[in-house]
Amino acid sequence: MKRLFAALLSAVLLFGFAPAAHADVAGLTLCADSPRFQERAAAAATEQAKARFSMYSQASCGEDGLPHLVVDGRFSHAGDFLIPSLLFLYMAGWIGWAGRSYMMAIRGKGSQMKEIQIDTGLALTCALGAAKWPVDAIGEMRSGAMFADDSQISVSPR
Repeated sequence: MKRLFAALLSAVLLFGFAPAAHADVAGLTLCADSPRFQERAAAAATEQAKARFSMYSQASCGEDGLPHLVVDGRFSHAGDFLIPSLLFLYMAGWIGWAGRSYMMAIRGKGSQMKEIQIDTGLALTCALGAAKWPVDAIGEMRSGAMFADDSQISVSPR
């Protein structure tokens, strides 16, 4: 009985009753072809709004007539998510590298005060130098300067 049930279940799953999946992007259409988007665009009153709707007409819209981001890894949609996310990671790394460079530059006597009252000249120098942080990070990883020796890392006595 169990084998018969398993065979029937396999046959149902193999031939299936579900509709075939389509390869489009979640039922989205080009905004220029969406009737709801065209209604919204026709209601635009200012030149700024008309320019925005003109720009978004090349995006992908849902049934609601609103543009949607497509994050599926295709290079045709790189401007939707990939490029902004890479720019975000670059900027976050730039800020982090500038802070790291500043903290390394003020090591020593009086460093606590320079953390409270920031030396703006030094901070600007560190921020400008951090623009090339990916190159510096790769160089420090290859040389081993980014990593501490095991003897310098404290370990709990447990």
